[in-house]
Amino acid sequence: MNERKNYDGSRQQTIVELLSVLRTSSDFMQYSNTAKETRYWMFYFRPLVDTQILHQSILTELTSQSWSSLEQLKELIPVEDMIITNDTGVIKEKLFEGYVLISLSEYGEPVILIRSSLEQTRTVTQPEVEFSVIGPKEAFVESLDTNINLIRKRLPIEELRVRELTIGDLSKTQVAVLYIDGLADKENFHTVWQRLSDLEFDQVSDSSLITQMISDNYRSPFPQLLDTERPDRVVSILSEGKIAIVVNGSPHVLIGPTTLVEFFSAFEDYFLNWILASFFRLVRLFAVAFSILITPIYVATLNYHYELIPRDLLNTLVTSRREIPLPPILEALFLELTIELLREAGARLPTKVGQTIGIVGGIVIGTASVEAGLTSNILLIIVALAALGSFTTPVYNMGNTIRLLRFPFLAFAEFLGLLGIVLCFCFLATHLLRLTSLGRPFLEPLYPPRLRDMKDSLIRFPYASLNKRPIFARTKQPVRFDESKAKQKKDIDE
Repeated sequence: MNERKNYDGSRQQTIVELLSVLRTSSDFMQYSNTAKETRYWMFYFRPLVDTQILHQSILTELTSQSWSSLEQLKELIPVEDMIITNDTGVIKEKLFEGYVLISLSEYGEPVILIRSSLEQTRTVTQPEVEFSVIGPKEAFVESLDTNINLIRKRLPIEELRVRELTIGDLSKTQVAVLYIDGLADKENFHTVWQRLSDLEFDQVSDSSLITQMISDNYRSPFPQLLDTERPDRVVSILSEGKIAIVVNGSPHVLIGPTTLVEFFSAFEDYFLNWILASFFRLVRLFAVAFSILITPIYVATLNYHYELIPRDLLNTLVTSRREIPLPPILEALFLELTIELLREAGARLPTKVGQTIGIVGGIVIGTASVEAGLTSNILLIIVALAALGSFTTPVYNMGNTIRLLRFPFLAFAEFLGLLGIVLCFCFLATHLLRLTSLGRPFLEPLYPPRLRDMKDSLIRFPYASLNKRPIFARTKQPVRFDESKAKQKKDIDE
């Protein structure tokens, strides 16, 4: 057998050597048939191969038909994907994807690879994180092909492009980049494709790892790519000219470029009347601001600005803190850390036990801390409301960021009072102004101010007014439909 070499001059592994290495694994199967005139050898990984395909489509044809070459065998077997090759790199890759190798000689070349992969995936279920009462009830699963199917059946157009690549030296994870040709800006696609192609990491098991590795600023606590488990949301954002990243093995799809306001917009808003949707968005924004600022304001007011408190309320505060030995900052940190501990305990325990821990633990610890004189009942109410406010964030990753932001605000409030809160807000605003998503401004349409994109940001205008796609996506077709025709009322002729 002739020795082959790689491009760098090193010796390339032969098929015999490859099979010899693979035989050391107990799940690598070998079968030989030397009784007939047509002798062949078969190799495959048992856990990766669908036995039904192996026995009904491959072995049946091998034993019932007469053939003398791999080309004839390729015409006989009713399997769509078959390759005849002698490239050991391709052979190794296909064997680990569930292909069956058949050779006419135990050490011969070339060989035929027949696809018989066993697909082990769960069925499509309802969304768990982005659940909505109104709208579709389908969520992504861990299978790449199933997820692309959920998207394609909602976008049955020839312009939908799917580009696939493999990342991870060990995991060999398949990643698909989706966009609509003619809508998406090619610069956005090339940015995503270049960052994925340049990834140097051995094991990629989930889309959350890709988010951290291709984000514009990995030092920022803010997520710069939107992840979703809803196919309808992905389709809606693709129609705006954005890019979607689907990772095999992950039930979440990444979307970019994105903006800060998109993280506070639940997709259920688009299934409601625009007045109700706008109201709920404003409620969420208020709840997030309340969650971040209310505890620092409490600490700053009691330490430096108690004269701002109305007299009736001040008497209540003094009464509630009369026997509290801790300063306001330690009191607030005690309750905040207690809430975080309850959250983590509830998230890590089994579902039924976690719910019990969250409810019973909150009641018992809160009541006991007030009766023991460690915290005031007013602060307990404030911290509980702040925790509820952080739960209104529709995107889980942004909710975690909101939970973190309270602590630097608390530190600034302890040292500088309300001035410290303003100063911390300035630092936060500066960071957000410099932040980008795939090179696009993260604070758009607030900064740079774009009135057209404000129609679907803090509030949502009626659909007749949403006739143009977002400016920051740089789409090639900014107009979605004729606004004048959408607003026309058509009466039925009697």
